[in-house]
Amino acid sequence: MTRFSSAHAIAEAIRSGKKSAVSIIQETLNTLRTQDHGIQSVTHLFADEALLQAQKIDAMRQAGQTLPPLAGVPFGVKDLFDIAGHVTTAGSIVLRNMPPAQKDATIVQRLKAAGAIPVATLNMDEFAYGFATVNAHYGTTHNPHDLARMAGGSSGGSAAAVAAGFLPFALGSDTNGSIRIPASLCGVWGIKPTFGRLPRAGAYPFSASLDVVGSFASSLDDLITTFYVMDGSTPAPEPAADTLRVSKLGGWFASNLAPELVAALDRVCASLQTTSTVELPEVASARAASFLITAAEGGNLHLPRLRKQAEEYDPATRDRLIAGALLPSSTYLQAQRFRNWFRTKIHELFQKTDVLIAPAVMGEAPLLDAPTIMVDGKPVSARANLGLFTQPLSLPGLPVLCLPLKNTGSLPLGLQLVAAPGQEAALFSVARALKQSGLAGCVPLPEKEMA
Repeated sequence: MTRFSSAHAIAEAIRSGKKSAVSIIQETLNTLRTQDHGIQSVTHLFADEALLQAQKIDAMRQAGQTLPPLAGVPFGVKDLFDIAGHVTTAGSIVLRNMPPAQKDATIVQRLKAAGAIPVATLNMDEFAYGFATVNAHYGTTHNPHDLARMAGGSSGGSAAAVAAGFLPFALGSDTNGSIRIPASLCGVWGIKPTFGRLPRAGAYPFSASLDVVGSFASSLDDLITTFYVMDGSTPAPEPAADTLRVSKLGGWFASNLAPELVAALDRVCASLQTTSTVELPEVASARAASFLITAAEGGNLHLPRLRKQAEEYDPATRDRLIAGALLPSSTYLQAQRFRNWFRTKIHELFQKTDVLIAPAVMGEAPLLDAPTIMVDGKPVSARANLGLFTQPLSLPGLPVLCLPLKNTGSLPLGLQLVAAPGQEAALFSVARALKQSGLAGCVPLPEKEMA
């Protein structure tokens, strides 16, 4: 498998007999074993199970049977998805003595039924609490575009593995930006579907009222195909992009942007003939409400275990979870009341527009040894503030596609395309138009990294 081989290309090579599924999986496993040392995207390989599944696919082809659509395509899962026979650790050592999972997570089951083969678990922030994939137990995942920089989080291992060309797609989860932030910083496609659309069964929870499972891919077609496989539905017709009303989010979402991102946004709006700019009300409060709900629900989930095993948690994770558990119930209820109001306001916007455009992150990936970003002219913690543009849009449960921008003259930058619940097809249509115009696409690694 070469870098950026698509899932479609791999499946076609196996279907036509140009490649065997076993050879694809062997090559993928070898790549992960020999090339991931500097990136640290992988936490565990499923070599035996993957090769066994590949052998079954090759036997099906040799018997003349029709192969499923993703036959032999390797993929990785964020280390919070259940894989039968393995302990789900959720990026922590706290769960290492738990019994192995009895069955695969539901979306993993659906992908395997379509022929795809899970080959690895991928690194993440402990218990998905973070935007950096700096993990005290399993190491820091580095950005394949510049190993001195963050990959983003909490699904950083998944984004990095796709960006490095190790895997054509990978699974992640998104509570406050954990798919969108690493997709943006690593220059790959990412999708946070409508809240509740994809089943979360078998994915270790963080914040029950915000968690969404989704994926990363090296091509838009792969992102769309795997989305509908995980959804268990027939692909919906995409509306023509030129019939959709597209607006840019201004105000909060127009501040603190790198000049390269401002220029890229202008090119995108010009290509889509978008002249409308709209603003959301009380965005700062929406971000705060999202943060408080996450902290309270995460803290409540972990409190019984913290009482017994607090010393086993990463101190940074532990302290935030304890703080969340100590929030008064009135604060949580007030945040949820605000959430209902904010959801109503954003739904009013979708009566006048179909797709919103917003930046995913304000600029390129921060340095690992200087983890700050500039907000309102001051350096602030990157780990605490990379979600500036993603957290407010988590609150209403909307589908968001993170689109990698091309030819920005910088390290990877990404945009969020946002639609009303259930309208993923509209996002795919706009993304396809931008890809065809040459403005969007998976960002290749620089030659020195490719060597």
